[in-house]
Amino acid sequence: MLVIWAVLSVIGIVIAMQIHMPPGDQTLQGGEESSIIQLMLILATPVFIGVVMFVLYSAFIFKRPAGPLEDGPAMRGDLRLQVAWVALTAVVVFILAGFGIVELAASSNATNFATPAYESLGEPGVQPVGESAGHQMQVQVIGQQWYFTYRYIDYGGVESTHLILPVDANVVFHVTSTDALHSFWAYELGVKADANPGVDNIAYATTMHTGNFTVRCAELCGLWHGNMFDTEGKVVSQGDFATWIKGLQASEADVKLPPYAPYYFPSPRVKGS
Repeated sequence: MLVIWAVLSVIGIVIAMQIHMPPGDQTLQGGEESSIIQLMLILATPVFIGVVMFVLYSAFIFKRPAGPLEDGPAMRGDLRLQVAWVALTAVVVFILAGFGIVELAASSNATNFATPAYESLGEPGVQPVGESAGHQMQVQVIGQQWYFTYRYIDYGGVESTHLILPVDANVVFHVTSTDALHSFWAYELGVKADANPGVDNIAYATTMHTGNFTVRCAELCGLWHGNMFDTEGKVVSQGDFATWIKGLQASEADVKLPPYAPYYFPSPRVKGS
């Protein structure tokens, strides 16, 4: 049984290593999440195979023989079994703990991102957003019943109903809400953050590849919660983004948006309004 388990575990691990786990590599953070999920799959594969083999063994081999109903042999005092169980589970736990500590330390020491100055909206002209330019692109995500809007802080605070991002950019999301509790979930980007009134919740993404993505609300927020999604999110080339943001600025030249703030509070409702 041990030999069969070892052989099947090796085969299962090889198969697990070939599987591309979500959310994918459209962003640096998404790629890291995919790697962690794949590691968990690899570690779980031998455990899963062992459990299935034990169930099958119990059902077809280690079962009550015909005749009077009697208790099976006791397994108390089996030192080898106890040591093997403790050792195997300890190895799995220590691997996961060590991996988590290393990743947490790496995240804590990261210096790619800095907290922005909220008062500075930036110039309305197009600015470089790539990592090589030493710039962090600030985007505010505003949840409201029942859609998201996106304010591009670095480009005069213009606002869009679709999230368009340039490739090779360090993006800092500032997630807030104007009414109920929402949750900003850009699945393919590996980004998820609560959108709460009066709170500036910060999340990060480093775009690596162009492509489409979907934004959904992941917090029950009212009657049309299920319809609160945007399927037109895109990561585009920097040239296409520059063209798009200039067009957005031109289209909103005469639009009077509310002053930019790092967070918003719900407006009090007036009876009869």
